[in-house]
Amino acid sequence: MEKKNVVIHDKITIGISACCMGSPVRYNNKGWDMLATLGREKQDFMWCPVCPETMSGLGVPRDPIHLSGGDGLMVLSGEAKIKNRRGRDVTEEVLLGCGSCMETLKRANATAYIYMDGSPTCGVYRTSLKKQKRGNPPGIFGAMLLDEEMFLIPATDVQSPIKWWDWRRRLLAFHWFRSLPLENKDDLYKAWYVLKFLCQEIDDTFARDLGRKLADLPKNVEEDTMKSIRKEILETLRKPSTVKKITHSLWKNYSYYRKTKGQEVEGINSPDFRRNVTTIAKELLLMERTAFEEEVFFATSPVIYRDKRRMPKVEAYDAEMDEEIENTLKGILPEEE
Repeated sequence: MEKKNVVIHDKITIGISACCMGSPVRYNNKGWDMLATLGREKQDFMWCPVCPETMSGLGVPRDPIHLSGGDGLMVLSGEAKIKNRRGRDVTEEVLLGCGSCMETLKRANATAYIYMDGSPTCGVYRTSLKKQKRGNPPGIFGAMLLDEEMFLIPATDVQSPIKWWDWRRRLLAFHWFRSLPLENKDDLYKAWYVLKFLCQEIDDTFARDLGRKLADLPKNVEEDTMKSIRKEILETLRKPSTVKKITHSLWKNYSYYRKTKGQEVEGINSPDFRRNVTTIAKELLLMERTAFEEEVFFATSPVIYRDKRRMPKVEAYDAEMDEEIENTLKGILPEEE
């Protein structure tokens, strides 16, 4: 089987809480531009900002709202309410607003969503901004996103170069595999060959168990079994990796590159080099670019995006990508251990 990265050319649509894209739609008429740190890479995606509260008709500025009597799932089932600071029940309005936002994401064919934790609507693991309290997660819209099995990215992670790189590579793999036609065991096995090294990094036990499971499958795999395996893999791709695992995977893949090409890449440091997260992110971007150019399988980032318009421009590619790497990392984070 040919060892080669999957290249996709269509931009992925990512939904995002509008307040995280700079829109001043929070209750206090404020917002944050969480995407500013992405630089030119922001152009690699389509963005679909939504705000459940404003779509609910609550306006800006407005009284803060909170979950009362349970979490967002219980609101959806009618067991809990949403009230504002003055005690007014705004459950019906917020449910309509959340439903409208979800319909918008579906029309946009959004694969992922960048959410701001701490919100009673968009929050997934927190619905309170108080330091010692998580609130009643998930929020109402957060519960809908979980039900739709969206690829969910916390907004604060977008500002970290290493965390964003991890989310991006897993999102690309998730998007590709979710829509990949699987008709038989051979299709499944070929797809797993592309994804298994990334899955091993994220959860080695799961990956090895699934490898044995695939080997034992009959030639004609039942549709329900195929769906179950696809769901398991997608759930694994949603899980973040760690800096330690990512660094180990980088060196392992770099070693494979050196063995295959018989040459080194200037800018990739030895395993004992004391790296910080900014340096690691720069090495990962450099290795992605180099592996793509040299047509060497970079297994830790198996699915990559490339704009079709840039593909033939090989002579200008190096300088352009060098600039892109610097712009991606510039000003993202201070040097940290």
